[in-house]
Amino acid sequence: MDDRTQIVPGNSPALQPTVMGGGATQMGLGRTQMGIDPMRTQMGVSMETLDVGVMSGNKYAYWQGSPRNHALVTLKSGGQQLGRRAPLNICLAIDRSGSMEGEPLEYVKRACEHVVDMLEPNDILSIVAFEENVDVLMPARKVVNKPLVKEHIRRLYVGNTTNIYDGMMAACLQVSTVMSQAQGYVHRVLLLTDGEPTSGLRDYNSIVQQVSEQKQKGISITALGFGSDYNEELMSGIARRSGGNYYYIQRPDLIPEVFRSELQQLMSIVAKNVRVRFHLSKWVNFRQVYGLQPSTSNRTIEVSVPDIERGTIRTVLAEFDFEKHAQGEYRVARVEVLYDDIANNRPVQGQYDCLYEFTEDRGLIQSNYQPMVQTELEIAQASMNLQRTMMGMRTQQMTAMGAMSELEKTRTMLLQAGRAGQAQEVTLALQSIQQGSADVEKTIMGTIYNLDQGKR
Repeated sequence: MDDRTQIVPGNSPALQPTVMGGGATQMGLGRTQMGIDPMRTQMGVSMETLDVGVMSGNKYAYWQGSPRNHALVTLKSGGQQLGRRAPLNICLAIDRSGSMEGEPLEYVKRACEHVVDMLEPNDILSIVAFEENVDVLMPARKVVNKPLVKEHIRRLYVGNTTNIYDGMMAACLQVSTVMSQAQGYVHRVLLLTDGEPTSGLRDYNSIVQQVSEQKQKGISITALGFGSDYNEELMSGIARRSGGNYYYIQRPDLIPEVFRSELQQLMSIVAKNVRVRFHLSKWVNFRQVYGLQPSTSNRTIEVSVPDIERGTIRTVLAEFDFEKHAQGEYRVARVEVLYDDIANNRPVQGQYDCLYEFTEDRGLIQSNYQPMVQTELEIAQASMNLQRTMMGMRTQQMTAMGAMSELEKTRTMLLQAGRAGQAQEVTLALQSIQQGSADVEKTIMGTIYNLDQGKR
């Protein structure tokens, strides 16, 4: 790869996409100069549904070798995109083990009926219930007879133990059976459970590996953990590896509202199958992508980004080391962004440059860190602090007072980074410790998950 790049004039027009055969959209090479000219650090190149920005962590890097450099990719969806919403192909996978008896199951039924009310005739719904055994209450079908669908929901009754894996896989199968006839749909499983897996496959690594395979097929899983006894690590792992959402539902009366919130998010998705690729120059060494699990091939790093809803921003923050390099301005990575544009019903692809200027002047380096990238690093640090606190509590290597002290520090970091919502979640965790509640780790896990997903 030729790593030397020419500066594009600041007044150059935005690149326009060219529609190729088969409905694909191919973008020309767009070189965003974020990190070179401070006036350009707020600019992105429009990709129709998403505005993409690529920002280097600093305008400069030390020419003799520079550790811990950063590239920030922002994927911004406007709030007023025109066009259709994507139809949904969803399966409700409901835990009906014995612990769900009574009020919890009644609220679940109510929540499922709310889902039915929100769906349209072109949407596809299926319902799976699981305990030790798995039942397909309703196979995948379009929602044209809502009273009949609700009759299926009312047949839910409690059973015995909890077979999460087989219930989840049965739900994925229902979604997959209609995918060939459901082009352009959002494919999602909503998995609700209140307990640990007590039958069927129970190994964490095996379960999340299977979840990753479902993601490759185009199916995401939203994990909804209810009560105090479910395995938050497993549920957040399922959501993380599949690109779905994760919720901790503390009380049964909150179940309908959480279901409604999730469905509203699904209905506002404007970009799915989102991927960010970093094609590295030969003297750049990859360290990590914060909060996300990348795949690597030769000198290409690929990150799968969760679906993007209308009016939201997703960020991807990558870290690299630079080997010794001649002074001057060079491209350290070519960034490729790919996604399916739901509003316009076509795939989109764009390419951008991440540039650094190599210098021997350390003063220039010290005075040119990009504030936006520094804020994202602080958010990543807050997530890591929460992980350490949670592990310290879990292994009893940290006292309650010690955990509270660490959580206070993390809350301050989040407030300074402008993440008031997650700071409030940390406040709830602090209150749980003070009250001796068992839901501290579940609250913290939810906060970590939200921070790591890069949703702003």
